[in-house]
Amino acid sequence: MMATGTRDPVLRAAVDVARAAAEEVAGAPDLVGEHVGVVVEGERLLAHQFAAEMPGYRGWQWTVTLARVPRGRTPTVCEVALLPGPDAILAPPWVPWADRLRPGDLGPGDVLPYLPDDERLDQGYEATGDVDADTLAIDELGLGRPRVLSRVGRAAAAERWYTGSHGPTAPVAVAAEKPCSTCGFLVLLAGSLRQAFGVCANEWSPDDGRVVSMDHGCGAHSETDAPAPRSDWPAPPRDTEYEIVPREPAAEEPTAEASAEVAPAEEAPAEEAPTGESAAEEPAAVEDAPAEA
Repeated sequence: MMATGTRDPVLRAAVDVARAAAEEVAGAPDLVGEHVGVVVEGERLLAHQFAAEMPGYRGWQWTVTLARVPRGRTPTVCEVALLPGPDAILAPPWVPWADRLRPGDLGPGDVLPYLPDDERLDQGYEATGDVDADTLAIDELGLGRPRVLSRVGRAAAAERWYTGSHGPTAPVAVAAEKPCSTCGFLVLLAGSLRQAFGVCANEWSPDDGRVVSMDHGCGAHSETDAPAPRSDWPAPPRDTEYEIVPREPAAEEPTAEASAEVAPAEEAPAEEAPTGESAAEEPAAVEDAPAEA
């Protein structure tokens, strides 16, 4: 049956009929390019393909499906479609939003969808109604969560942490002299993961506040020390002798009061003797009274 369709000369020769149908759908003759091939769909059913010349549809093809009735000589156009070719530019396949997220995509305000059947989680402790038992489990043992990590979840987390940038294969760990397991700044985790992981609490470490493996390491280990670097300046010679010269005290400037005491007193001008009338007007000097006998 397929051989009959392959050799169908009537449908194969109807290239002009197929082109006219494609141009009618495209809206303009220049949007339909050259004839690129024929695809046999079935008995008396064949599709002609033309290159699409529309902007943005590189590699797409106009596909015109033709058919004819038995013993008929007139082809009939079944449908015209614009389909992608082997080299067509296609949009990526649609993926649901919950499956498109990757680690690190979650931002402020984003909320992940709830997964009721998450294999990474197991059923947690449920309240029994007994006050003493519930208080012990929730307050003392830290339970009371609806779900906790399952074995699958713990294994996935351990593998992700161990093979990541905080495991033993990180460049900073390879260059370290001692592992984190012997560092005083390591805080152990709770549960079974404490056997292989801890949290770094050293502010000088590049892993501060992060989960690190026991065989991780860095240059901020609590028990390591770096030798003091040598100075680029040459050391002074040891046999150099220095002459100690005492410093003379500076002379003090005299104050205003001291200057007044030290300066000689100015001589008063001598009084001139009275002459002429001035001398006569002056009263005679009183003689001293004679002394009593």
